[in-house]
Amino acid sequence: MTAQPVDHHGAGHDPDDILSRLPAEHRSQFLADYRAALEAAAEPWRYRQLQKVLHLWDLRALMYADPGHEQARAEAAAGINTVPAENIIPGWADLVAARAAGRPA
Repeated sequence: MTAQPVDHHGAGHDPDDILSRLPAEHRSQFLADYRAALEAAAEPWRYRQLQKVLHLWDLRALMYADPGHEQARAEAAAGINTVPAENIIPGWADLVAARAAGRPA
């Protein structure tokens, strides 16, 4: 058995992959955010900002690909068909309590 490198980021954090999965109307914002984070990452202490931008846009690409996304977005904007966060996010109460206490979640 040979050791294999651990892939902490996965293919989803590849900017080209993210760009290819985004709907056209979101690509310019992704590129602007990516370029700003890339420039900031020239400072070693800001490298994590680039990782965070790629992670968030990867999640957005997944969300936008969901066939029910546009309908859910419209319903949320209209305030209909809402589901409380505590019903869908595991540990929601703990996250809220940690934030209220000033602790990282």
